[in-house]
Amino acid sequence: MGVRKKRLTRGELICAWIEAKCRIPEGKFVGQPVVLRPWQRDVLIGIYDSPTRRALISFGRKNAKTTLAALLTLAHLCGPEARPNSQLFSAAQSRDQAAVLFSLAAKIVRMSPDLREVVTIRDTAKQLFCPELGTLYRALSAEASTAYGLSPVFVVHDELGQVRGPRSELYEALETAAGAQDEPLSIVISTQAPNDADLFSLLLDDAATGADPKQKAFLFTAPADMDPFSDAAIRAANPAYGDFLNAEEVRSQAEAARRLPAREAAYRNLVLNQRVHVDAPWISQSAWKACEAEIDRLDLVGGECFGGLDLSGKNDLTALALVFPGEITRAVGFFWVPEDGIFDRATRDRAPYDVWRDAGHLVATPGRSIDYAFAAQKVREAIDEFGLKELAFDRWRIDDFDRELHEIGVTTEKVDFGKKPQGHPDLILRPHGQGFKDMGPAVDLLETDVLNGTLRVEKNPVMTMCSANAVLVTDPTGSRKFDKRPSKSTGRIDGIVALAMARRCAGLSSQIQERSFWEVG
Repeated sequence: MGVRKKRLTRGELICAWIEAKCRIPEGKFVGQPVVLRPWQRDVLIGIYDSPTRRALISFGRKNAKTTLAALLTLAHLCGPEARPNSQLFSAAQSRDQAAVLFSLAAKIVRMSPDLREVVTIRDTAKQLFCPELGTLYRALSAEASTAYGLSPVFVVHDELGQVRGPRSELYEALETAAGAQDEPLSIVISTQAPNDADLFSLLLDDAATGADPKQKAFLFTAPADMDPFSDAAIRAANPAYGDFLNAEEVRSQAEAARRLPAREAAYRNLVLNQRVHVDAPWISQSAWKACEAEIDRLDLVGGECFGGLDLSGKNDLTALALVFPGEITRAVGFFWVPEDGIFDRATRDRAPYDVWRDAGHLVATPGRSIDYAFAAQKVREAIDEFGLKELAFDRWRIDDFDRELHEIGVTTEKVDFGKKPQGHPDLILRPHGQGFKDMGPAVDLLETDVLNGTLRVEKNPVMTMCSANAVLVTDPTGSRKFDKRPSKSTGRIDGIVALAMARRCAGLSSQIQERSFWEVG
């Protein structure tokens, strides 16, 4: 009598099919047969070996979440879970994100001798089609028209944690559309959302109650009471840590977050997979102190000099920052406030402007509004003493300031970044927006200097205050800009904004020179 083979469970059958038919689509093991890790097997068996309507899978980024979703999509398209003539979809918040899952699934098909025989890839339409079974997979995004009228049997909601607030029209359209199917399955796979009121957070919290046994959560996250920079915390949220997730790179991110509080929130959210929304300063005071130095201004003569000017309102703080690039980037700041009302302003901003005025850290100009002539004179001195040649400026009241420069004999020309002046002005004025497009690169350059220990800023308590009040806000593309801390809404950040603009001005000038831009126009 032969030995009876153990019959595979539904989950085990899917795991076996993936390992037999699929190849790793990218990374250091690209092209090799998929070998599922124990934690991946546990997730798949947890989904398929008991009734499941919705599975929520969440761990840190770069643990192959989307690859796992692509493998499951193929299992439903042409593998053991395929149902003839069924519709499969993946949904994402942007076209780019939607394309990622499709691209990974298409790569797996192209690399597999078995799969490419049975699956047709439609790159332009972001579709995969299995003619033999009539099954069709399509990638959708929230930027396209909604999914009403569809009838999916299987849906992947990719990075649902990017949805802010409790609703997503695309999510609701697909989930309600699946009601027409027998035993539909939705896979929600994402890092955590930052807020309790966000859609993915609400789904995770609902699953945690156990009220619906068909809704399951597989959550890998670092406990809140654990040292966030420890290996134990990283491993808790990243099951692939030290395997196909580069441990050295993740440790580098942890150390950067330790030094820069502005990076800690993103680190906790994306790496530790914690639900985090933090009002943290852009830089810790210890890290800023490491950047401060006593600077002999005579040592700055003879080098390159670039400036950033934040005029702000005429009754607030105006800031000028000068940057001197080199192996060590050196910077000095100058500040002005109106004399009248200085004590009220000090109370409002919780900053001793009167004390700083008396100590020479800022200048109080006569009257109730800032006299731009004082700042213009300082720019003239920077041209004469340091060879200041370019000044990045916020467009607010720049025409008033430009007139002040001309009054004292400084010729100027407004020239966009990447362009050369038509004449030979004393000073090139570079318009610098305050939105994500312009401030994003400026923030990146300044932050890199801080992380690399290559920034030295002349000690000034006004600049220190500005650095402490600044936080970073991020747009959907990942670009960043400075904003005031919500808990310090009256605090000034003008100095750090001016410093970032000056740093970008210096950085762009260096890039232009390296590619001989001036010669080619």
